[in-house]
Amino acid sequence: MKGITIEALTIGQNASFSKTITETDVVLFGGLSGDLNPAHFNEEYAKDSLFKGRIAHGMLCSSLISTVLGMHLPGPGTIYLKQDLKFLAPVRFNDTITATCTVKSITKEKNRVILECKVVNQAGIDVIVGEAEVMPPK
Repeated sequence: MKGITIEALTIGQNASFSKTITETDVVLFGGLSGDLNPAHFNEEYAKDSLFKGRIAHGMLCSSLISTVLGMHLPGPGTIYLKQDLKFLAPVRFNDTITATCTVKSITKEKNRVILECKVVNQAGIDVIVGEAEVMPPK
């Protein structure tokens, strides 16, 4: 399994990955990361919060960007160098979110690619936007 080399990438090329975020995903991510914030785990606490109920971890949801970069575009062998994220809306349990990464710029002499990253929910609402820098596989 090998990803796309810099010579084969083009501006505007994109790839996506979708997943329905479940309560199990949130529990597993919380256990793995140690982030047990009551906004994710305590309904009584969360119902009085800004979001009026429990929400998924932002970093859990943004990890779908890593899936796109590491498995699809550029894919296996890609080295993740940098990520800028802005969290725009909450992701609730059982929301289906889709991460899409689009090639924005290519610097062949340094083997660097900048990709625009966006995560949307099933209603098409942007929940996360950002930009990533990667080194595609040689």
